[in-house]
Amino acid sequence: MKTIVLFGLVLGAISAAGKVFFGEVGGKVKLECGVNSFSNMVDWRHDGLVLRIFKKNFPSKGQSKFRQRVKVIEEINMEISGIIESDFGKFTCAADGSSHEHDLIVVSVSVPSGPLKVGADATLECKTNSGVSGQFNPKVKWQKPDGSVQIETRVELKPVASSDKGIWSCVVSCKGETFVKNVTINVEENVPKTAIPTLVENPKSSNSGNGKNSTGGVRGSGDPLLLLGLAWWIWAAIGAGGLIVIILIIVIIVVHKRNKRRKNKFLRMKKAQTPKKYCQCVRQAAAAKPQQGRRREKPSALPLQPLLQE
Repeated sequence: MKTIVLFGLVLGAISAAGKVFFGEVGGKVKLECGVNSFSNMVDWRHDGLVLRIFKKNFPSKGQSKFRQRVKVIEEINMEISGIIESDFGKFTCAADGSSHEHDLIVVSVSVPSGPLKVGADATLECKTNSGVSGQFNPKVKWQKPDGSVQIETRVELKPVASSDKGIWSCVVSCKGETFVKNVTINVEENVPKTAIPTLVENPKSSNSGNGKNSTGGVRGSGDPLLLLGLAWWIWAAIGAGGLIVIILIIVIIVVHKRNKRRKNKFLRMKKAQTPKKYCQCVRQAAAAKPQQGRRREKPSALPLQPLLQE
């Protein structure tokens, strides 16, 4: 009976411990509440209220550093974007009175940018911020390209060797959860200057035989003739391509002009077939002249009287 009780207590302690989530600096992480549904309200807290989700209303955000970087996903879970190193710690999700505690571990991985030179020094670092201590403290290790493991947060390559080239893996584990970040390390070997081949001209060759060509290079009996560093068939291909382009341009211009002439001809024909419409102005009838009265007859002239003689 005691064994069953202890087993139940252990299971309760494990469930109360919640889940571990990993987030990389600059990335985003989804925190799961621990329940699939709720009936009233869900509170997400981390040193105060972070996010409050209502069943039939819009969510509200608390006055925390996450205010501009959190959002609700899948109705009950929370997503944090733009993770910074100080985002680590415990997060509590309370849904309908049931509380679930979770841990967020922030991982920061730094490696040299660009290819490394053989013989140079380089440092690979994988550090965590968790707030978890004791037996649940995160364990960090580096896995090399050859499969071997180095249990350190910081790896010093002094000096860099050709065998360091490949994929390195930063592996962080805590409470049964694992985070893996792969990085590729490129290594360039130093090539001695004496190993670089140089072109040596043949002093016995001349410009008139099968020796030097017009570009000044040395041409053997089986090498193609070069012109400005290119073989004759390349110049032929360039010339043929240019000719095709010119022909296409001419064809386009001719077709364009022909279509333009057809369009103008069609417009002229259409204009000729359209009957002319003259404007018929509506004029008011001239008003009738007022009837004039009977013209007065002029009085007839008086008869001339003969002059009386004295």
